[in-house]
Amino acid sequence: MGAGIAEVSARAGCDVVVVEANQAFATAGRERVAKSLARAESKGKITSAAEVLDRIRVLTDLEELADRELVIEAIAEDERAKVELFSRLDMIVESDDAVLSSNTSSIPIMKLAVATRRPAQVLGVHFFNPVPVLSLVELVPSLLTSPKTTERVRAFVQDDLGKHTIDCQDRAGFIVNALLIPFVLSAIRMFESGFATAEDIDQGLVRGAAHPQGPLALADLIGLDTTKAVAESLYEEFKEPLYAPPPLLARMVDAGLLGRKTGRGFYTYT
Repeated sequence: MGAGIAEVSARAGCDVVVVEANQAFATAGRERVAKSLARAESKGKITSAAEVLDRIRVLTDLEELADRELVIEAIAEDERAKVELFSRLDMIVESDDAVLSSNTSSIPIMKLAVATRRPAQVLGVHFFNPVPVLSLVELVPSLLTSPKTTERVRAFVQDDLGKHTIDCQDRAGFIVNALLIPFVLSAIRMFESGFATAEDIDQGLVRGAAHPQGPLALADLIGLDTTKAVAESLYEEFKEPLYAPPPLLARMVDAGLLGRKTGRGFYTYT
């Protein structure tokens, strides 16, 4: 997600700084963006991949974000880690007008906002994967986010990035995942019970409901660890059984079977 957000921002002409946890991740991240840009150039979507890539610096020191106007956090879906990061960003980013935003899929924005001294400038900005392809961005203000902050970010996302925004209340899961995750979990429970194979469940939705891909293939694309984390956030907030992660999902995450990114989930990938 971070690589995709960096790419679309650079394609819009922005000066982009990406901070990764270590040099290995930084190298891999830059290579990921370079490959994506090369594909875009080969399809005629951009004129020069090298020119866009020159606008992106991939570094390993958070202090490099000190002069940024907008920071978009896209680390793992872990509330404690995100809260800690926002507290650090608040101390590092120098401009009083800078916006600190999160690409979280489900964690309430208020929990991140109160970790800073600038809650009026903290906002959820939730992109969808793959970022260069999907046009939707959810904007999620907390009770303390100023209308000015929301409108500044809306203008950037719509006018500069060319995305479509929808407004969400600060509730776990926002709009899309609050609807999507229970659907995915229902498919996992169906597979877990032996009711049908993964292939038949997915083909049923693709061929019978015109979905672009089935719910189990979608879970593999999202990442089973992320699917589980979002489900847990939803269940913690609403205490509805339909949000509780099925045992099979928990076991697969424990086993490291996370979907496409590990080569195996409900399907095997080469």
